[in-house]
Amino acid sequence: MALLQSSASSFLSHFPAVSPVKSVRLSPPCGNRHSGLSVKAEAASGIVLVEKSEADKVNRLKTSYYEKIVPLLKEEFNYTNLHQVPKIEKVVVNCGIGDAAQNSKGLDAAINDMALITGQRPVKTKAKNAIATFKIRENQTLGIAVTLRGNVMYAFLDRFINLGLPRTRDFQGVSPNSFDGHGNYSVGLKEQSVFPELSYDALGKPRGMDVCITTTAQTDKEAYKLLALMGMPFREGSGPTGVVRKKKLKSHHFNTKTKQKSRK
Repeated sequence: MALLQSSASSFLSHFPAVSPVKSVRLSPPCGNRHSGLSVKAEAASGIVLVEKSEADKVNRLKTSYYEKIVPLLKEEFNYTNLHQVPKIEKVVVNCGIGDAAQNSKGLDAAINDMALITGQRPVKTKAKNAIATFKIRENQTLGIAVTLRGNVMYAFLDRFINLGLPRTRDFQGVSPNSFDGHGNYSVGLKEQSVFPELSYDALGKPRGMDVCITTTAQTDKEAYKLLALMGMPFREGSGPTGVVRKKKLKSHHFNTKTKQKSRK
């Protein structure tokens, strides 16, 4: 006993910054038959895991956008009107299922997994035309998709940016060149298991998913800055490049008769 006391005193002398553990005794309500019992909860004082101001916010990303991101964008791009500041309009999440016609249980499992990830039940996407080469019939189910707006959209983006992408295997950042030239960004995941909502033991066939973020930005540079301020982990030392679009060819370019006349 004396040896234990000496070792404890030496430990406290080496680490004086460690605060003692405080105990809180909780008494049950008066109507409980076990009125003599008491619950003892111990917690280390001085350790703050989450700030109270951040913990009280219901939609953390949405609140951060209006309080911090909007003033920064307005100052950098010299917007005169508040409505000129780019914002996220919607997020479309889709997943292709090639064997949906043969495997109905797999389709139902994919729908349930997507509903758990996004918080909204997806719809089935069907083929508009029949393609015999790929053995696709008209109105055949090919995948699932879900469109997120409002608070559900911000909640999904918060989990996608801060939980989903960092848990990806060999993750080195997302590509900044996936903008479409109009301020919209697309990114894909190879596995849905990176989301903590899905149990690893209950996972069946591994499936990927595509996330399309639609913004109101006029240029890719504005959309890149918006997503970067929201925490999108772009690769370091890179930025959006200008999209060079090819000129669309009209029907007379493919007409052989007009080519022969031009040669003559």
